[in-house]
This record gives sequence, structure tokens and C-alpha cells, in this order.
Amino acid sequence: MSTASAQSIRKKFFTAHNLWFVFSAAFLLRVLVITIGHTYRIRSGWDHFQFGWEMGRVARALATGYGYANPFVGHTGPTAWVPPLYPLLIAAVFKLTGVYSAASAWLILTLNSVFSAATAPLIYKIAERCYNRRVAVWSAWLWVLYPAFMQYAVHWIWDMALTAMLFSITLLLALMMREIGSAPDTPSQQTTANWLLFAFLWALIAYANPSLLLFLPACGIWILIGARPLSRGFINATLAALFFLALLAPWTIRNHRVFHHLIPMRDNLGAELEAANGPGSNGFEVEAATIPLAACARRTMLYKSLGEYQYSKLMGRKARAYIAAHHAHYAAITLKRFYFYWVSVPHPLGRHPSSEYFRELNYCFFSITGILGLALSLKRRIPAAHMFLWAFILLPITYYLIIANARYRHPLEPLICIFTVYLFQSAGPRKAKPQKAA
Repeated sequence: MSTASAQSIRKKFFTAHNLWFVFSAAFLLRVLVITIGHTYRIRSGWDHFQFGWEMGRVARALATGYGYANPFVGHTGPTAWVPPLYPLLIAAVFKLTGVYSAASAWLILTLNSVFSAATAPLIYKIAERCYNRRVAVWSAWLWVLYPAFMQYAVHWIWDMALTAMLFSITLLLALMMREIGSAPDTPSQQTTANWLLFAFLWALIAYANPSLLLFLPACGIWILIGARPLSRGFINATLAALFFLALLAPWTIRNHRVFHHLIPMRDNLGAELEAANGPGSNGFEVEAATIPLAACARRTMLYKSLGEYQYSKLMGRKARAYIAAHHAHYAAITLKRFYFYWVSVPHPLGRHPSSEYFRELNYCFFSITGILGLALSLKRRIPAAHMFLWAFILLPITYYLIIANARYRHPLEPLICIFTVYLFQSAGPRKAKPQKAA
């Protein structure tokens, strides 16, 4: 290969809009943070519970031959407390590099980094279709470089990076199917294959974080509205719905065989509801929704004696009874959780006030700029802005009603990143009005 051709290849690769370069830069930066910052050194207290929390516990049970079970203390039997996709991923890593080992932590966080880095090119493609290349480049690189957008990839053994990537892929597919940003002569993308791919992606999201399913009907209807002819689109959408249900069926059947009750995805709703909405609740968990990690704790013993399903049902009844008797209090803490979701969830005690202030300011800033960018997109009739609006409305509802945590906003953060860039790219000096002649 000649020197000129090699230089040409390097020039094409090392450009701000080359998506392989964007992905590579994001991935290498995240792996450097993990490796140099030693974020893979997970605290070993509580029998390594912070290594993936309930998902890590289930993964340990899978890797050691106990099946999908034991999310808390000891051998408590089968579970449906968490959806299966990410625990299965952790279990596969445990099989390769050891249960709760530093090597496993490094490998899992590196996989998280793949998911997070892959989100950057997806952001580029979404922004390019809806706005322009300039917004696309800046949005992708903001995702690559800004620390707050990479924190869940490099620090957390949980599903956030995976879920954000899957959600971004689904949004991009929706834009393609509605032909937003496509060339005028592009053939219709509302093919049966694309509808089935749409269903497959949503099934993966359900297996990772089923809370996002609230947005599925709105997204599907938005795509269907653009179908020509509508009758053909309706047939494809029906096939996709059946395929989606078929993909979820194995897990639902497994849960019914194990618990003898219909559990489509997970069974912890009642426990989560009670943990954040009981007496003395203030928008946070009053008593951890997870079972206390001491084998002799009252809740742990109750969980073991009743079994997971009946325990969660009991906690749900207690929560609903309390809410029914305290409507005003529940409304107040729901508004508080709305505030937490968008403005920032206060960090537990122990942080310096100045660092806590800047953390909350950083979190709140992107909520404000993201919402303003969305509002501007709606005002200027940007394609797909209404679909994005429904995502902002529907995705947080579960967290308003049950429990708040900063990480729950992460699936929306690719869009927040794009809207923030669009807002600032749109800002500029107003053109002076020509003065009338005297």
C-alpha cells in the first residue's frame, strides 16, 4: 500500500463524522476509565452484593448450578425479581472468568462500554435524520466525551448501558420505517422484515427493562400512521405483535410453571411499591425494596417463609391500603419523585455539600436543555418530534408512581444529548431588521 493511500485511509478514519472512529474513541475512553480508575474493583462487603446487586446474585446462582434463583440471602429458590437478559450476560462472564472476580468485573464493565460506545453512532444517525450533520456530529461527540453520559457504563454492573443502546436502535429503526431523513426515491421501509425486527428489539428491551414497554404502543402507532397502504401496515403490525408475544412466551411459561401464577416478566412490583410508599415515605425507599442482607432480618425471614410471589403480593396489598388511606401524602411524594426524576435525586449523606451541589446542577442542566430542545423541535415541526415527546411523557411514569433514582433517566439521555446540542446550535444573534428609509 502506498504512503498516499495509507494517509487517505487514516484521514477518512480520523474524522469527526466517521462512525467507526466515533465508536472506537468512545470505547477506548471508557475502557481507560475502567482500567486506570480501577472501577472494576467492586466492594466485597455484604458478600459482594454491590457486584450487580440482585442481578449479580441471580448470575451467581446460574453460574454455580442453582438455576435462575437466589436474588438475596442464601438459597431461597427460583425468582422472577429481575428480568433475565442482563443476569444471563453476567452469568456467562462468571463462567469464563470466575464468580465475583476482578476479571469478571472488568469484562462486564467493558461489555457495558461496548453498549455505551455503540450508542454514539446511533445518536449520530438519529440526529442526522431529524436535524442535520452538524447537530449529529456534536451530539455523538458529546455522548463520547461527557463523563455523566458514560458513568453507568464504567461504574455500574446493571442494565442501563444495554437498555439505552437497545432503545436508541429502536428509535432509529422507527425513523427509518417512517422514512424520516430518507432520500425521496427510497423504497418503503415498512416491510414485514422491519416490523418483525421492531418486535424483536422490543422483546430484548422487555427482557432487559420492561418499564420501557409503556412507550411501545405509542411508537408502534406512530410508525403505523405512515404506512401506505394502511391495510398492509396493519397486517404487518399485527404479525409483529404476535411475534413479540411469542418471544416473551418462554419466560412467561417458565414463571407460571415455577410460581403457578401469571407473571409476564417480573414479580417485584408490590415490594417496590411498598418500599417507597409506606408510612413515613418521602419519595425515597423507606426500607430497601431489596430484602435485607442479614439472614435473621425480619423481612428476609418473611420473604423466605412466604416465598417471593406471595411476599410481593403481601407488600403490594400493604402499599395500596396505605395509599388509599393517604391520598394527599401519595400525591405529594409522587410530585416529589417527578422533581427527582428531572432535577436530581439527592445523594445519600456523606458527600461534601459543594460536590453535591455541582452534581445536582449538572443533572438538572441537561434536563432543562433537553426539554427546551424538545420544545423547540416541536415548535419548528422537526420530523419525529411528537414521537420523542411521547417518549418523554411515558417512560418516566412508572418512576413517578413507584420509586425514583437517577439512573432511570438514562434511556432518555441519548435524546437529551441531541436536544441539548440542537438547542445551542439553534441559538444565535438575531438578524437586525432593516431600517425604513427616511
